[in-house]
Amino acid sequence: MDYELIKVERGGEIAVVTFNRPDKANAVNYQHLQEIEHAALSFRDDETARVVIFAGAGKHFNSGADLTGKDPDHPLLTVRRRRKRIGERCIQALRDMDQITIAAWRGAAMGGGACIATALDFRIGARDCFMSYPEILIGVNLMWQSLPLCVHLVGPARAKRLVIGGEHISGPTLLDWGVLDEMVEAEEVMDKAMEWARHYAGQPPVAAQMIKRSVNAISSALDRSIMHMDFDQNILSAETEDAAQAVSAYLEKRPPTFTGN
Repeated sequence: MDYELIKVERGGEIAVVTFNRPDKANAVNYQHLQEIEHAALSFRDDETARVVIFAGAGKHFNSGADLTGKDPDHPLLTVRRRRKRIGERCIQALRDMDQITIAAWRGAAMGGGACIATALDFRIGARDCFMSYPEILIGVNLMWQSLPLCVHLVGPARAKRLVIGGEHISGPTLLDWGVLDEMVEAEEVMDKAMEWARHYAGQPPVAAQMIKRSVNAISSALDRSIMHMDFDQNILSAETEDAAQAVSAYLEKRPPTFTGN
């Protein structure tokens, strides 16, 4: 597959995947998610790479869904449901990678970008990085089976602050909450991610990869059974009057008025 929206650099034990839409703050659309999924799956056959770093070109890691160029909806619900699962498939492909994965996180990780960051094994963040889940602001739920990833990292109350409250959380607090594994200045993020990558690339790969998969299995044993219909919830919530009110209020820069319909 030829990539247009990401860049994959291989060679040696450490690979780097870069989200390459800096003019869009690395926001993701359907094609972008397809490319990320394909790249993640391609590492199954990589005999050399032991660690993969994910980073964003430009100022931001990944700002989530691209709202400026919305993918057209298909007229058939059966197809819309399948297309809605591209994000879920992308996150699962990242989670299933045998290699140790590290986010080199500068700037924003919002919505789907936050889902990607929390799907990786470790997160090295800049002091000025930040995280938010703005889905609630347009009246829809968080999907991509990523709510459990947030809960596992920060606990139930803080997850509710992020996902229901739509709070904007910055680097020092993310470090305190356990989302970041280490925080450095923005210009040092990639160097620090490489330092972590060299450490984990130096571990016995068979043992390291088995332990990673076991830890993920233990921590997420019920995740998919609980969250298997979050894309259907998204389709439903997006059809509500409140969702339409949220979007129009956002565009008109006024407070929304919700009715529960």
